[in-house]
Amino acid sequence: MGKVTGFIEIERHDRTYKPASDRIRNYNEFVIPLEERDLERQAARCMDCGIPFCHNGCPVNNQIPDWNDLVYQSDWERASLNLHSTNNFPEFTGRICPAPCEAACTLNIDDSPVTIKTIECAIVDRAWEEGWITPQIPDVKTGKKIAIVGSGPAGLAAAQQLARAGHDVHLYEKNETVGGLLRFGIPDFKMEKHLIDRRVEQMVAEGVILHCGVNVGVDVSAAELEAGHDAVLLAGGSEKPRDLPVDGCDLDGVHFAMDFLPQQNRRVAGSNLPDEMQPLLATEKHVVVIGGGDTGSDCIGTSIRQGALSVTQLEIMPEPPEKEDKGLTWPHWPLKMRTSSSQDEGAERDFSVTTTSIAGEDGHVTHINCQRVDEKFQPIAGTEFELKADLVLLAMGFLHPVAEGMLSELGVELDGRGNVKADTVGYRTTRDKVFSAGDMRRGQSLVVWAIREGRQAAHAIDKFLMGVTELPR
Repeated sequence: MGKVTGFIEIERHDRTYKPASDRIRNYNEFVIPLEERDLERQAARCMDCGIPFCHNGCPVNNQIPDWNDLVYQSDWERASLNLHSTNNFPEFTGRICPAPCEAACTLNIDDSPVTIKTIECAIVDRAWEEGWITPQIPDVKTGKKIAIVGSGPAGLAAAQQLARAGHDVHLYEKNETVGGLLRFGIPDFKMEKHLIDRRVEQMVAEGVILHCGVNVGVDVSAAELEAGHDAVLLAGGSEKPRDLPVDGCDLDGVHFAMDFLPQQNRRVAGSNLPDEMQPLLATEKHVVVIGGGDTGSDCIGTSIRQGALSVTQLEIMPEPPEKEDKGLTWPHWPLKMRTSSSQDEGAERDFSVTTTSIAGEDGHVTHINCQRVDEKFQPIAGTEFELKADLVLLAMGFLHPVAEGMLSELGVELDGRGNVKADTVGYRTTRDKVFSAGDMRRGQSLVVWAIREGRQAAHAIDKFLMGVTELPR
């Protein structure tokens, strides 16, 4: 696995970013890739581990030591074949996955893990450049017809796997084009959308039929969809945002993150906003982002690029430690201070803060009232303060899928958290030929978990329809 003594001889060296002063002027990706020689040297650092914990750290179980070794040996085409055997879309994960594989790497014990994410991204980018990625058209068609609702990473992965198995796959997306949160949630500066378009072209050539602008449960009934297909996969995501139940939340200028982010993605794409959509811009405004996760970070980067006067991010959780206790956390994902590229572009961050109310004048927000909280999230007397705000973005996560419409019509059972109830073996809901995967089943999660569930659901659906399956889990 790589060079036997590579981890001793070669120091970790990763991709870098363009300067913040340059990158905030546009919405382009700004990561500077490594040269081929540097990539091969970094792959050489992969150890001959007795137990490669990176396998389980990665939700899709990428065979990381294997393709690291192939890169070290300069066999990039075989590395691509190996990588794609477990991951349909490594160009997505190589850009936006937080890399739990690197947290699980044995070399992370001394904070110098193999640059797995960087190597993964380089493999797939080179594969596209060299023309190694082509449609995999099935030799035989099964005659089975499958509907997949939702074209995020779970729906896309399932659609590609099932089409390659020879099924007629119909992918339904309520928006004007496919991609789900990959397209309308993730900003272009983190992942440019031509990457989705390129992959979708491959899938269409493989036989996937797209139905965009079709909201199942509104434009077409769920019953009609179920009756017209041999199997239905629900992969519509977790779209119910967590609200902030305080006075003033109904003021103009207070919005959910997913009211804000998709607008800018549509602007970058040159799309017109729907007539009923109120234009939201951070230009020359004091912006407060409530929520410290990835969605909040995306709001920061977008606000800065739109020309916000200031951006402040509030988090109710306490400030995490700068460094984790390896003995307690490794090889699991650790809780520690992380600074995203967007946060590093000029945002102020504050921890252990709760919002007690939102104030305004003439119906528009002017400031928010805050208070410090203790370790039990209880307000601390005498710590009240206020923040000037012209735009407040609520980025506190998502609770569960929207039940109104499709799910209510189908009558599928929900679990205690409001997600569609289905296990991780058969992925079947309480309706016989209806399946569910991704955030709609597991709740808000990572793109790499969505790809895993989409692939595993495809395996389960193929076996359900055919009795046997050769699709991997």
